[in-house]
This record gives sequence, C-alpha cells and structure tokens, in this order.
Amino acid sequence: MLNSANRILITHTGSLPRPAALTGLYSRRADGAAIDEAALDAAGKQATRHVVAQQIGAGIDIGNNGEQQREAFFLYVRRRMSGFGGSWNRRPMADIAKYPGFRAWTADQEGTRPSVSARGGLPKAIGAVTYLDPALIKAECDDFLAALAEAEGGFAEAFMTAPSPGIIAAALLNEHYDTENAYLHALGQALRVEYEAIVGAGFLLQIDAPDLALERHVSFQDRPLGDFLDFAERVVGTINEALETIPRDRVRIHACWGNYEAPHDCDVDLQDILPTIAQAKVGGWVLPFANPRHAHEYRCLKNLPMDDGQVVIAGVIDPLTNFVEHPEVVADRLERVAQVIGDPVRVLAGTDCGFDSSAGRGRVAEDVVWAKLRAMADGARIASIRLGMRG
Repeated sequence: MLNSANRILITHTGSLPRPAALTGLYSRRADGAAIDEAALDAAGKQATRHVVAQQIGAGIDIGNNGEQQREAFFLYVRRRMSGFGGSWNRRPMADIAKYPGFRAWTADQEGTRPSVSARGGLPKAIGAVTYLDPALIKAECDDFLAALAEAEGGFAEAFMTAPSPGIIAAALLNEHYDTENAYLHALGQALRVEYEAIVGAGFLLQIDAPDLALERHVSFQDRPLGDFLDFAERVVGTINEALETIPRDRVRIHACWGNYEAPHDCDVDLQDILPTIAQAKVGGWVLPFANPRHAHEYRCLKNLPMDDGQVVIAGVIDPLTNFVEHPEVVADRLERVAQVIGDPVRVLAGTDCGFDSSAGRGRVAEDVVWAKLRAMADGARIASIRLGMRG
C-alpha cells in the first residue's frame, strides 16, 4: 500500500456516478422487471472505462472501477451468493424517524428518479450462504484490468471494494442460521472469495464497513451502546478471519455513519468505536472528516495505534453536496489530520464516502464530482508544500 512519501496522495471511497441508462437497467431489475443482461454487461464495461479515464483526468493517484458493474455497494452479493430470497424492509434510521418533516421531504425527493433502494425490498437469508462461482468476481477484476490497459496514463495504485460481512448481516435479515455468529461466519467465508480474488488480481482491497458506525442508529438504536460494540467487535473478528491469507498492507477499511443526507444527530461518536475499528488487521483506515457532524473528530486519531506502514485516508470531500470545496479548505483539513497523527507520510486525501453507493441515489451531479476530485488534488498539493514534503 502506497503512502504519501513525497506528497500527499489522493484517492476516494469507491462508488462513482453511474450513467442514466445503466442506472435505469439496475433500477428496473431491482423492481423485478426483465432486462437485457447483455446490454447491462456492455453498459457496465463502458461505464467502467469512462470512470477510469475521468479519475485519471482529475488527478486521482489511487483509483478504482467506480463500482459500475454493481447495483449497490453490498446488494450485488445477492446475485453472487446462494441463500438469499424473500423480501423485507429495514427500519428507519433513528435520526430520520426523529424528524417526521424531514422524513416526508426525503421520501418525496427519492421518488423522483430511478434508483436502487438499500432499505426497502431487501432479500433475506433463507438458506445456506455460499459464494456461487469465483468466476463472477474474476470477471469484474478482468474488466477493470482491461479498462486500465486502455486508459492513457494510469493510477499509481488501483483498488477494488467489497462489503463487510456486518453490513450484509444487518441489512439482509437472517432467517436461516441459528445464531448471528453463524450467519456472520458464513458471510465471512463467502466474502473471503472476493477478498482473495481482488488482492490476487493485483488490487488493493477496500472493505466497506459502514456497519461499524451506522448500525448504532439503525439496528441498535433502542439498545445499549455495549450491545452495539459487541456486534462491531464480532464483525471485526469475522473480517480478520476472512483476511487470514492476505497481507495487512494490501487492505484498507472504510467505516462511516451512512452515506445519506440527514441530521445525523443520533450518530455514535468516533471515540466510542475507534478502538474496535483499530482491531481490524488492515494497512489503512478510511474515515470521514469533511461532513459537518464529524469534521471535529479528526482529533480522535491521536488515539489510533499505528504500526509501521499503516495510513489514514482522511475524508476531506463531502460526497453529499454540490459545493466544490476550495483547495485551501482541503489543505487545511489535511494539515490538521497530519498534525494530530504526527507524520504527513501516513496521511492520504479521500472522500467521506462514495458518490453513488446505490445506483441512482447519488446527490452530486457527475460533472461536479470530477470538479470536487480535482479540487482535492489541488488541495493536497498545497498541503504537501506547507507540510514540508517535496510535493
């Protein structure tokens, strides 16, 4: 895993805007309609080539495939794993339930365009969960490699994402396994196939684990903090077990409070969950510090134990607003993180979360996304100079 030895490197969290036609195909399929799978495959490959080129043009050092060949950052597993069927709806987040006026406004906004819901009509685990065929993840890796080969220039390093077993366990209701631990173990072993395939293809693996923060105000909103922390610790243990064959420096983990615009005043504090997140056997932590609810929590990083080579990818761009951050603002955010950690080499610039975690749910226009990423690159150059790097 690269660090910022000569200048602050820039990356992002994973999902990038999908074209309208591709989103429409995903949306119709999620609604149960028959679609042309060959057309979907072709659109996904074309979209992957597009986002690779756009990232390179924006100055991204460590980029990915934008998750273009997935309908959502974790829901795609229902098509790659056995055992899922039926349907259920997730309970509302505590902060949305707390404000009925906002909840009504949100429902009105979400009903205006095709999208894939990560909350309603979700499948359940009704049978044994296993990975169906390693060729499924290999094909996605191969398509990304092909897009990289076609692109002019390239990334200093490339990554691909895969979900935490915890977000799947929380969102896809267990109606098969006797215990939650058994369900987590099965998910971990299934995801291990993707984890190992991604690293085997030469990519960094990013594990998307919003469950390590988000589930406090969803699944555990009416329960003691200790119950949630116990869940998070079991999830991290499951992740570590699934990473047994993968070197620590080939993995980074992303935790967040949910990629949605809302009050977020029921979020758990980072200081409460950081000790658990720190137990993950990874080389880097991707954490959000741009949004107004958690921008101050970069101070918690002074309590993050870091071994040689480990890094923090600091969220300095908000993926939920069409404001284009000023490069000076980006630089200030990076400098603060570097000062707390004590070593700018351990700091990379990133986004708080993805720009389109579920197809059609993104809130930032595509052309603004690329402008925000360019602003991040500009801000990282400013911070590199101020921090005495060769920049």
